[in-house]
Amino acid sequence: MAESTTISNTDNLLKFLKLDQQGSVMAEYIWIDGSNGVRSKTKTLSGPVKSYEELSEWNFDGSSTGQAPGDNSDVYIRPCAIFPDPFRGGENILVLCETWDPDGSPNKFNYRHEAARLMEANAKHKPWFGLEQEYTLLGPDGWPYGWPKGGFPGPQGPYYCGVGTTKVYCRDIVEAHYKACLYAGIKISGVNAEVMPAQWEFQVGPCEGIQLGDHLWLARFLLHRVAEEFGVVITFSPKPVPGDWNGAGLHANVSTAEMRQDGGMKHIEAAIKKLEKRHEEHIAVYGEGNRERLTGQHETGNIDQFSWGVADRGASIRIPRQCAKDGKGYFEDRRPASNADPYQITGMMVETIFGGLPEENLAKT
Repeated sequence: MAESTTISNTDNLLKFLKLDQQGSVMAEYIWIDGSNGVRSKTKTLSGPVKSYEELSEWNFDGSSTGQAPGDNSDVYIRPCAIFPDPFRGGENILVLCETWDPDGSPNKFNYRHEAARLMEANAKHKPWFGLEQEYTLLGPDGWPYGWPKGGFPGPQGPYYCGVGTTKVYCRDIVEAHYKACLYAGIKISGVNAEVMPAQWEFQVGPCEGIQLGDHLWLARFLLHRVAEEFGVVITFSPKPVPGDWNGAGLHANVSTAEMRQDGGMKHIEAAIKKLEKRHEEHIAVYGEGNRERLTGQHETGNIDQFSWGVADRGASIRIPRQCAKDGKGYFEDRRPASNADPYQITGMMVETIFGGLPEENLAKT
C-alpha cells in the first residue's frame, strides 16, 4: 500500500490503462468553475469521434462549483474543443466545454462565449496571441517546493533559466507537462525556470483568436493533472511569497495583421494609446491579487500608472527591441496576473483595439 495519500500510485495504474476498452471511448469533459479553477468528469462514448460537434451536451451540479444556487443547481456544459488524452491514450479525449444556464444564457463565469464573439467579429484583423504562464510549485504544506521548511533559499539570481541541483526544483513535473501538452496538440512553444525558485513558466502560442484561451486553459488542466502524480500543488497566485521575491504573471503578447506588415509600428503605438485610456478596465479583469504583484518592483509596472517603452520590463507595455528595430511585429502587455482568465485578457484586448461588437456599437450611436 502506498504511504502517501496525495501521490498517485502510477505503477499500479499502468496495468489497468493497458486493458482493452471494447471499442468504447472515455471523454473527459472539462470546464472552468466559479473560482477560476478547472473541474472535470468522464463520460463513456460508444466509439471514437473526430469533432466536438459530435458530442452531446451534459450537465453538473453548479451549487458545488460556485456557479449556481442550490435550488436551481443544474448547469449545462457544451463541448467547444477536443484534444487527445495524454493520460489514457488511445482514442480517449479531453473535451473543453462552455458553461450555460438552464434559460439558455451563458453562465456568468463563461467568459469564452463573449470572447469568441469578439474574435469572430474582428477575424479580418487576424489577432495573434502568445501568453506566458508563470506558476509556482508548492508542497502539500503550502510552502514552495524544495524550500527549507519554514525557511528560505538563497536570494534570487541563480534560478532564472537555471540548471543544476539547488538552482531548479522538480523539473520532472515541467518535462512531463511539456510532453503531455505536445501529445494533446496544445500549441505550447516553450518552458523555462523563473526568477523565484520553485517558479516556472510555459508559453502558449502564437494562436489566432479564441484558440489561445482554449489551449491555455487545457494546458492549465494538464499541469494540475500531472502535478497529482507527484503530490505537488500548483498555484497561480500572483504573489505566492511576500517580500523580496518575484511575483507570477501571465504576460500577453499581441499582434494583428496590420502590426505585422511593414510600417506596423504605427498600429502598435495606436493600440498602446487605446490601452492607456482603458487602463483601469483592463486591470479589473487582469486577475485577483494583482496589486501585491504590480508594485513597480521585481520587473513590474505600478498598478496605478500606465507606462510603455522599448525593452522595458518595468513598464505596463513592452515593445521588444527587435520589433522596434524592424518597425513592426507585436507588443507585450505585462500587467495580467498569473491567475487571470485568458478569455478575458484576449477578449478585452480585441475590444479595446477594434471596438465592441457591431450591435453594441450601434446601440451607442
